[in-house]
Amino acid sequence: MAMTFTLNNGVTMPALGFGVFQTPPDETVAAVETALRTGYRHIDTAAAYGNERQVGEAVRRSGLARSEIFLETKIWISDYGYDATLHAFDKSAGKLGVEQIDLLILHQALPGRFELTVDAYRALETLLGDGRVRAIGVSNFMREHLDKLRKETSVVPAVNQIEIHPYFTQPDVLAADAEHGILSQAWSPIGGITFYRDSGHTSTLEDATIARIAQEHGKSPAQVMLRWGMQHGRSLIPKSTNPQRIAENFDVFDFELTTEELAAIDALDTGVRGGPDPEAVTLETFGLNIPEA
Repeated sequence: MAMTFTLNNGVTMPALGFGVFQTPPDETVAAVETALRTGYRHIDTAAAYGNERQVGEAVRRSGLARSEIFLETKIWISDYGYDATLHAFDKSAGKLGVEQIDLLILHQALPGRFELTVDAYRALETLLGDGRVRAIGVSNFMREHLDKLRKETSVVPAVNQIEIHPYFTQPDVLAADAEHGILSQAWSPIGGITFYRDSGHTSTLEDATIARIAQEHGKSPAQVMLRWGMQHGRSLIPKSTNPQRIAENFDVFDFELTTEELAAIDALDTGVRGGPDPEAVTLETFGLNIPEA
């Protein structure tokens, strides 16, 4: 199984990344340092997470060459618009302490103000053309958002980062990404942040089917879910601050699920979203002031 993906613009990205969503800034340096020591070479953060500065600090402390680490971050909706997004790059790059960002993506589609989304994406195209970013993409874009974006911009997104785990697989979005040569990247690939308050499900970590498959392979449920995502050709960015789990989540390259096992996990999809509905994301509800670098 390939440990890297080649994006649609030829840039290579590690298949398994390390996420820092909801990781408090004061825990981020240690978590990222642990991840880099473990072997992760792809770190995913976002302006809205408030921990880009700590990610940059961990990268510097690691002693690894900048070229060895693939850094991905996201522009928040409050910074959409052509000039605002160019400035948002400066804020993120400044906090990360880098000249160039490997993958810069728009965090949400902002459907009600899509003209701002288009202007923001045009700014990403400019940054790409100038070599300040190596690849550009989107996050939480549904099929209709991708279609609208493609009509008004020229660079096909390299990545679409969406919620994907055994209880929520978004087949329509996965199909739309595949049709356009966009790599689907799974946030919450273990389903850990998704508690399914309404659907009667507990965590995917307690699912009987996943537990049975894990037992057969001598692996943990989390490792089985990550392997499932990898074998489906998706980029994954699990997050943890626990050193043992950080290592466990990286130890997924030495076993393979059967076709039957993949199908059994596919069948667990509930169609119930855990994160915010992309259509419901508005500046009024989700606006945040992103501080200067």
